[in-house]
Formats: sequence, structure tokens, C-alpha cells
Amino acid sequence: MTQVIPITQNRSKNKSGDFHKQEIRFDIKRLQNACNEVLKIKGFDTSLGIPHFAGISLNQIPGDPDSIKGSKVRGVYWTKPDSTGHEVVRDVKINEHDYTEFLKEFEHTYFKEVFDTLSKKYKLGRVRLLLKEPRSTLSWHRDPEPRLHIPIYTNPGCLMVIDEKAKHMPADGSVWITNNTKYHNAFNGGEENRVHLVACVLDYKFN
Repeated sequence: MTQVIPITQNRSKNKSGDFHKQEIRFDIKRLQNACNEVLKIKGFDTSLGIPHFAGISLNQIPGDPDSIKGSKVRGVYWTKPDSTGHEVVRDVKINEHDYTEFLKEFEHTYFKEVFDTLSKKYKLGRVRLLLKEPRSTLSWHRDPEPRLHIPIYTNPGCLMVIDEKAKHMPADGSVWITNNTKYHNAFNGGEENRVHLVACVLDYKFN
């Protein structure tokens, strides 16, 4: 069963810094079982040809399967790719508010319950399962909005870095919101895959 603790919108158990642990928890075994089911159906989308990035979309723009194809799996971000320190924009802009339809092929999984529960508390955009392969890292970048994380599979070598602070988020059913509007990355220094459910959160403000 999903454990839902009554909270006021945007309040959290730990609201300091750029990692906010939320007062809600999901069943980790059911999350892992659902992840395994989705993987059997879909498999991670590596068609973008982007090293160390793979994802599975769980929702889409209603009636628009093209909204979860190609670069729309990743979406716009800003990065500083070289020694000049100049910021550049990558990929395509996404209208996150339009992503309201949970994919029918996954409705039988626990992720539908998770999606419905989260949607009552937060204004969500895209909801995805994101994979970090062993011994890999993302680019140093920033996103348009905060992200909600539910770690499903992880290991002690998996860390997210925001500015200069690094944090490991355990796979225990906890929900975190991270300040992805600041420069950050995520890396997996272990030898097993890291999988998080990651949602764009459109109504959450960091102080």
C-alpha cells in the first residue's frame, strides 16, 4: 500500500538546501516489480544515440505518441561544454503542462497508482524511468524546472551533485525533489544499473 502522509502543498520533511525529502513513501518492492514489468514490455530507449542516457516515458500528451519520441524523451537543457564557460542550449523545448495522459500499456503496473497519487499533490510534466549505466555520468547542466526522484535501483556509488553538494538518494520508497534549475549532474560509480522514476515538477519552489 502507498503510505501517504497528509501535507500542505510544497512542504517537506527536510526542506533545506537543494534536496527536499517529501513526506510520502511508496512500496519499494512494488516499484521494482513494476520496473521489471515495464522493461519486459518496452526496454530502455537508447535510440537517441546519446551516451549514458536512456529512458522510458510513462505519460504523454493525450493522443500524441510522437510526444514521447526522439529528443522529446530528454528535453531542453543548458550546459557549459568547454573551457570557455559559455552556456549553450541543447535539445528541444517541451510544453510540460500538456503531458497528462498515463500510457495505457503500463496502466496495469504499480506506476499508475504512483502517478495518480503524485498528481494529486504536484503539478507534473513528463514522468520517466531514467537509467544511468554503471560507471557513467551526465553532463554538467541545468533544467527548466525541479525534478521529483523516486530511486528504484541504486548502489552506494550513485550520487547526484547540485552546485558543489553531492547526495546519495537510497532506493527505499522515498520521494525527493531536487533543484535541477541549478547546475548539476548525476553519476553512477557502481557496477550495477541505477534506475529512478523522474518527474518534472511545475509548481514547486525552492527558497
